[in-house]
Amino acid sequence: MAEKKIQAIRGMNDLLPTESYLWQQVEKTVKTILNSYGYNEIRTPIVEATGLFQRAVGEVTDIVEKEMYTFNARNDKDKESLTLRPELTAGCVRAGIEHGLLYNQEQRLWYFGPAFRYEKPQKGRYRQFHQFGVEVFGIEGPDIDAELILLTARLWQALGIAEHTSLELNSIGSLEARADYKKALVAYLEEHKDALDEDCKRRMYSNPLRVLDSKNADVQTILNNAPKLFDYLDAESKTHFAGLCQLLDSAGIKYKINQRLVRGLDYYNRTVFEWVTSSLGAQGTVCGGGRYDGLVSQLGGQATPGVGFAIGAERLILLIQTVNNQLENDNNIDVYMISSGELVNGQNTTAIAQQLAERIRDIMPNKRIMTHYGSTNFKKQFSKADKYGAKLAVIIGGNEVLENKAMIKELQTGNQYAIEQDLVAQKCLEILEGE
Repeated sequence: MAEKKIQAIRGMNDLLPTESYLWQQVEKTVKTILNSYGYNEIRTPIVEATGLFQRAVGEVTDIVEKEMYTFNARNDKDKESLTLRPELTAGCVRAGIEHGLLYNQEQRLWYFGPAFRYEKPQKGRYRQFHQFGVEVFGIEGPDIDAELILLTARLWQALGIAEHTSLELNSIGSLEARADYKKALVAYLEEHKDALDEDCKRRMYSNPLRVLDSKNADVQTILNNAPKLFDYLDAESKTHFAGLCQLLDSAGIKYKINQRLVRGLDYYNRTVFEWVTSSLGAQGTVCGGGRYDGLVSQLGGQATPGVGFAIGAERLILLIQTVNNQLENDNNIDVYMISSGELVNGQNTTAIAQQLAERIRDIMPNKRIMTHYGSTNFKKQFSKADKYGAKLAVIIGGNEVLENKAMIKELQTGNQYAIEQDLVAQKCLEILEGE
């Protein structure tokens, strides 16, 4: 009886070569824009102490209650509880505190990497997913909030999806203001408890703000007459939010104020924002973020203002594939090296082809050069070059060895050039740059 085939774990997907080119293009675009704003990369471990996320994200959030991959450390006498990171902000803050990067300093950081949540897999949402994120520490004013939004707007433009995204904004105020609002909200929800779904009933006391984020249309109708969070905001938060809106207005950024936007993590305060799309059905959020001025002190550091955002890479790329054809898979080969495989005057044509390929890479490091191995049949080699969409073929046969030359063929036009081997790399560069 044959053994059962081993497959990928549900919700954890392979990224195949046909897809990886688009990912590389998106990553390159994101990194270029982040660099243009002066942000620096930070890389943190995939595994952290479970307590980090319990303290940062909040013990009564869905992430901590239901979605974390948690396990005990092996051979650890203390049986330390470890967790695959469900998000990357907490680890970034932990690293900043541990390495003394935050107190009385300004840091503008970005990251990219996998995160893990145990939830029902669906298109654009997986159990292993990837996040781009930005975290800024040490700047209090609304100007940095505005810059993060300007940065993301520039990114959507570069990726060709600007017409398919819209910005939603809110302020959730200070911890004290939210505490007062929660009391009023709970009192209102209690009056309508029988009309709430089970999920909202569960959240009503443990995390009532999340009821505002309910996807249940009946619940949203009930909330139409609920107390408004904005009416409970402290004066400083109102001033901060007005300043942010003014900056966005000046920059020509369109936005909608959504007073039910609260985000799903406990550490947010004041500004919260989401970039949403209607082009992906139910999975509408492309980017989400906001301020978390209390998180650093909450995790044991000195009080430090913070603001950031995260972008789900899978959902972003799905949106690009859905609405934009500018980033098609141009994974073709630029130069395909062909050789007869024979030994002529003590020289191996394959070895010569390899050496010429290295010279071409020296002067064209960003081009794709592939050397054929295996069959010495020229017809089959040209067929392979066509399969890879090659633009040029560089051919080394017996005659070329005897004359110390190589044949360069433009595969789209059929033009051919017999070139001294020392000049092959330069000729390839001239042809490709002249396209």
